[in-house]
Amino acid sequence: MRRREMSALQPPGPCGVRGSSHTYVLTLLGLCAALGSSHAYVLTDHDGLGRTFDGIGGLSGGGATSRLLVNYAEPYRSQILDYLFKPNFGASLHILKVEIGGDAQTTDGTEPSHMHYENDENYFRGYEWWLMKEAKKRNPNITLMCLPWAFPGWVGRGKNWPYDFPDITAAYVVNWILGAKQYHDLDIQYVGIWNERSYDSKYIKLLRYTLDKSGLETVRIIASDNLWEPIVRSLLLDPELSRAVDVIGAHYPGTTSVKEALKTQKKLWSSEDYSTFNDEVGGGCWARILNQNYVNGLMTATISWNLVASYYEDLPFSRDGLMTAEEPWSGNYVVESPIWITAHTTQFTKPGWTYLQTVGHLARGGSYVALTDGKGNLTVVVETMTHNHSVCIRPPLLPFNVTSQKATFQLKGSFGSIKELQVWRSQFNFKSKKSSFFEKLTPQKLVDGSFTLALDEDEVYTLTTLPTGQKGSFPAPPPSARFPQVYKDDFNVRNPAFSEAPDFADQTGVFEYYINMTDPGPHVFTLRQVVTQRPVTWVADADQTISVIGDHQWANLTITCDVFMESVKEGGVFIAARVDKGGQAVRSAKGVFFWVFADGTYKVTNDLAGQTVLAEGKSGTRAYGWHTLSLTVEGQYASGLLNGYPLWRNAVVLTPKSGWAAIGTRSFELAQFDNFAVVAES
Repeated sequence: MRRREMSALQPPGPCGVRGSSHTYVLTLLGLCAALGSSHAYVLTDHDGLGRTFDGIGGLSGGGATSRLLVNYAEPYRSQILDYLFKPNFGASLHILKVEIGGDAQTTDGTEPSHMHYENDENYFRGYEWWLMKEAKKRNPNITLMCLPWAFPGWVGRGKNWPYDFPDITAAYVVNWILGAKQYHDLDIQYVGIWNERSYDSKYIKLLRYTLDKSGLETVRIIASDNLWEPIVRSLLLDPELSRAVDVIGAHYPGTTSVKEALKTQKKLWSSEDYSTFNDEVGGGCWARILNQNYVNGLMTATISWNLVASYYEDLPFSRDGLMTAEEPWSGNYVVESPIWITAHTTQFTKPGWTYLQTVGHLARGGSYVALTDGKGNLTVVVETMTHNHSVCIRPPLLPFNVTSQKATFQLKGSFGSIKELQVWRSQFNFKSKKSSFFEKLTPQKLVDGSFTLALDEDEVYTLTTLPTGQKGSFPAPPPSARFPQVYKDDFNVRNPAFSEAPDFADQTGVFEYYINMTDPGPHVFTLRQVVTQRPVTWVADADQTISVIGDHQWANLTITCDVFMESVKEGGVFIAARVDKGGQAVRSAKGVFFWVFADGTYKVTNDLAGQTVLAEGKSGTRAYGWHTLSLTVEGQYASGLLNGYPLWRNAVVLTPKSGWAAIGTRSFELAQFDNFAVVAES
């Protein structure tokens, strides 16, 4: 291990002093004795610097976590984006990581692929292109990253594994990166390699070769973008693999890395972290790991899953974003505490700054980091988050203690002449529930290069030479409101800004706007399910496709929709009410599902899998003809109409008591939907 990295991992010496100089230690011990209970810490570049800082970021995807954001009306959508990306305003993120959509369920929904089929390319599907451009508009220097969580079925050639044909997979990923530049003028700087089960050395090498051959030599590879091992051992043993990989990325590392990772001389990143409910404990989690990922693990970038909680709240991992924007129908959004905790670092640093070696833990709990731009500027971030107020969703957090304390910081080296620091503070007050975030305080005067902080529990301080910094704000957004009880969409959009219809959240399959050129009648513009093969995926996608919409508390309602099957004999479609589950639990979703099939039959089931049958019979339905389905659920009874006539009635529905509305197909098959409408009771 290099000397500079060993110092970052050393425990504090007597009186909390860190640093290798004996003179500094003696000086500060005297100062510490004079101050009584205060502990002293050296901040210096005298013996060199630490690792280069690469930034703080947010992750859109993995999956469909920004789905509802695009449906916000202005000015609210732009306000949300400003809080995320605008420099010196809110979170002021340095990094945006997005999913390369793979037509598969990847936690909270599916994102469309740029290549549904092998001979198909379209670089305008989904919303990640739009999001990257909006981020770049606000911060031209933002770092852009991408990662595929899943792949269309054709990439795996019939197997649920993307690396048996690495040339195909590499070409698929590189096409996305090339499309980002060709169609959107977006330069992707990093691409991740990830799979829940393993990684593939041959694929990583081939991806590097394919990137270089395609003129993308500057695109860097992050591997395994999941776990430290076994990739670290492979990098140490395989020089060719080591040349291909630029960053070792870990997910939810618990602020620690492994010694072998340091031996590789690679950048170490927490390339997916946080994933915690964004209340104040979530803000405390984020404050602790932003500092301690470097103090404990020498990780120089931390990326939050997710960027913004913009998906239905009753999907898995609700509100696990830096802020919440889950009501485009009302315009309401909430700037949560993690936004301002992020600002403590991002507004006063930039990628390319360097950590000081003199970082570490406070004597009575908490941590501090210091960074410099190499031009005389210094930023210090201190956190004193207690255990119970900083628990992240994963991994388990071992016990530790934090108590109120005084901390004296002595600036040495090139920082010794600094006379004043700007001060920003956040205080979590879990007792009074009157927390304050990112407040600008009176500047801190330094005496002989020294200043002392009286630190309480659950606080974050930034002290910086930079005069910039702003707690941005807008007028309050509209109040929160439930999803409209009366909702209609005829999908008649000639040039849609996005490929998905507003408020529909695909949970298996992909439902896109479609122009039906063969229908001169009323069904020219429709919504079409386009995935025809089970994708390569790590989440248990359903065997049926499904897109949900509405209010999870809907109990009594009527759903009407025109449907069009495109699979002769084997085709089938449904509309549904009271759908209780989505995301990675979608396979076990229950509700009231009204199916019609191309063989002339119908079925009513209590589950998406179709195992619990409530009613069934003849319908006369066929493929390549439009049919109107209507489903009414009230109390314990459900009834259905076909083309305006009763087909079945009074099926008994005991559970679930409420849930979303939905549309979908029997299998991965082409089908169209039009004139969707819901009328729900209060």
